[in-house]
Amino acid sequence: MFPRFACAERALAATLVAAVLVSLGACGGRPTGVLLPIADAAPVAGTSRVDMLVATTRKSATDRGVLFSGERGEAVTYTDLAVSIPPDATRQPGTVQWPERLPGNPATDFVALRADPVDRSKVAAWTGKAVHGRGKRHVLVFVHGFNNKFEDAVFRFAQIVHDSGAEVAPVLFTWPSRGSVLAYGYDRESTNFSRNGLETLLRDLARDPNVGEVTVLAHSMGNWLTLESLRQMAIRDKRVAPKIRNVILAAPDVDMDLARGAFHDMGKDRPRLTLMVSGDDQALAVSRLVWGDSVRLGAIDPNAEPYRSELERENIGVLNLTSVKSDDALNHGKFASGDVVALLGKRLADGQPISDGQIGIGDRLVSTAAGAASTVATGAALAVAAPVAMIDPQTRETYGDHLSNVGSGFKDTVGSTADLAAAPLRVVTGGR
Repeated sequence: MFPRFACAERALAATLVAAVLVSLGACGGRPTGVLLPIADAAPVAGTSRVDMLVATTRKSATDRGVLFSGERGEAVTYTDLAVSIPPDATRQPGTVQWPERLPGNPATDFVALRADPVDRSKVAAWTGKAVHGRGKRHVLVFVHGFNNKFEDAVFRFAQIVHDSGAEVAPVLFTWPSRGSVLAYGYDRESTNFSRNGLETLLRDLARDPNVGEVTVLAHSMGNWLTLESLRQMAIRDKRVAPKIRNVILAAPDVDMDLARGAFHDMGKDRPRLTLMVSGDDQALAVSRLVWGDSVRLGAIDPNAEPYRSELERENIGVLNLTSVKSDDALNHGKFASGDVVALLGKRLADGQPISDGQIGIGDRLVSTAAGAASTVATGAALAVAAPVAMIDPQTRETYGDHLSNVGSGFKDTVGSTADLAAAPLRVVTGGR
């Protein structure tokens, strides 16, 4: 076996071992069925409400509180969904408060208020109502990333819309993710499966007379889906629809060479592109190893060549979030932090570019750290980052199903990599 592949195999095995041992002593995750609308009750003082349209290529779930599973559906399905957000005095911007038990409490938890199916032919009626009284008739489309269950995407988008303060009609496009870090390959193929669905949604919104303009915000693996859908649109229609004016690429888990191809194929009349990068994004460091040391677009150093010249030549704005603090241990979700989404909301409202057109935005919130280097997937980084990524509650919920598919060879691998796994496990558990 070649050294690089042997090393990658050992790192993956170490991650699996650490996940097994940590999960054995972990407490249970959040309750299932959090999207079952709560019974009608008097509104709780100080709560906020986000009404969104959800378009999905996921398969419907039998549980009314789950709505859609991580499996692939036969067609794009639409849902009119409303989420209640706790009073600002009881929460930190950038956070999602999950119910500890059902039904959730609107005073302390994110809860669903409504979840009604919508036929595609009725989408224009929804947008007409959503943009009524808003001068720009602005629609914000969010495409989530890897390792997201349906409810993850819904509540995260509700948080982003609320904390941004943006006057937009929120539209979520959610694709079939199984909500487990062990399903990376399945999730990646699900983005390819969903390209036509997202392209159709964007084309419908662009043709909708109720809609004035569209901004697309994509995160992580969702950037691959977004770039592919826009590329398809440009090839079919000779350009991306003019109403799609801004595309924000947050921490894109996309091969740099593939991104270059997508930018080229979208042509000169493409939307204004803004790239969010962070030099300390550990999730992208792991992805780089998975893809054979392939440079990920979201982990480049925008001050280094050849990237600086390429970004300037392609007129791609940059928000360098390296110096932004994050509660996310892997620094992969900085785009959703309260200060960052507030900045985005203000700039969208003012009609300003998301970036200042140069490397780094240059305001008090986001500044380029001097000499910040792009993340490199070193063995040390993987030893710490990969096990941390594996101990989130939703992975513990689904781990058993995935482990059963690994095969009998896993036991042999465990035996040969126990020592390698021990060090990262001590880091995660504090040596216990």
